[in-house]
Amino acid sequence: MTEFPSRALISKSAFVNNLDRIRDATSAEIMAIVKGNAYGHGLERIARWAHEAGVRWFGVAQLAEALELRSYIPQARILTWIYTPGTDLTEALGAELDLSVGSVWALEEVGKAAKATGRTARVHIKVDTAMARGGLSPRELDEQRWHIAALEEEDLIDVVGLWSHLARADEPDHPETARQVERFEQAGALLAEAGVVPKIRHLAASAGTLWHPATHYDMVRPGVALYGLSPDASVQTASDLGLRAVMRLEADVMTTRDVPAGTGISYNHTYVTPGQAHLGVVPLGYADGIGRMASNSASVTINGKTCPIRGKVCMDQFIVEGEGIEPGHVAVLFGDAREGLATADDWGAKTQTIGYEVVTRIGSHVPRVDAP
Repeated sequence: MTEFPSRALISKSAFVNNLDRIRDATSAEIMAIVKGNAYGHGLERIARWAHEAGVRWFGVAQLAEALELRSYIPQARILTWIYTPGTDLTEALGAELDLSVGSVWALEEVGKAAKATGRTARVHIKVDTAMARGGLSPRELDEQRWHIAALEEEDLIDVVGLWSHLARADEPDHPETARQVERFEQAGALLAEAGVVPKIRHLAASAGTLWHPATHYDMVRPGVALYGLSPDASVQTASDLGLRAVMRLEADVMTTRDVPAGTGISYNHTYVTPGQAHLGVVPLGYADGIGRMASNSASVTINGKTCPIRGKVCMDQFIVEGEGIEPGHVAVLFGDAREGLATADDWGAKTQTIGYEVVTRIGSHVPRVDAP
């Protein structure tokens, strides 16, 4: 037994290994993406490790995350990109954050905040090259480029970056990536005609970094690969890429019992034992991020043996079957493939989702603990 009945062990050596593998793949500057509590791994821990390892750029989605991150790494450059109309941006400028500008209203509000504070806002112009999500459309960029130039001339903004996001980079042979590169180049040319020359261009996330060298430009934005997951395990597994799982999710078995044939297990008896079975109860459930899709489909590893989940996953526990299970034995849900464990990508495949979601949704009350 340990201090915590369930825990996510976070490995610094695995994280540094993954950062090294990314550096092997590119000569571009690295922006470590640490949004979503560093993909569920713990924002402060991961940010400090990355900064110690020489990373100087960080990216987070939410403004609140960026402000929190600033308190951990005061000298770092931090880009944030999700805020809504009416957001008070003065605190962001005071914290010397880099702000994404991907809409006409955002351009106006950043300019107003800069004027109100007397500070020059560092901005990254985001252009939509395929996602139909965030970013100025080609028409909007064409209409706004002279306004962008005027704001820069007034020292209200400093156009630090031009960026976009790849839609199909995890399909290495798909032609859409090349089309996005072309649109990205066109966006840069439009800005240049207005006298706006961003210092840093960035387009590639993990898949682009690993599989599309032409998308690297001045900086890359790896996210999931930093944490030891493949952008698409059907293309190359994490092991193929030399990546190691940073998170190992495990829990101590609470109790065990032997049941006869015909025993219904968990809610609604969606599994009934065909014969005598030895069962163990694991203290994790959907409140901890273990989705109900794991019911009767996923497995855990106990003492090197695969033990399938039987019946429905409950809010804070689920039941597994396996010979020799005893209270206090450690059930590992996912971890490092080199140790013979299922990976987060494997768990995602079993539960009809992706590894990204598996690690990111682990509940905040599951403690993140430094791996030994």
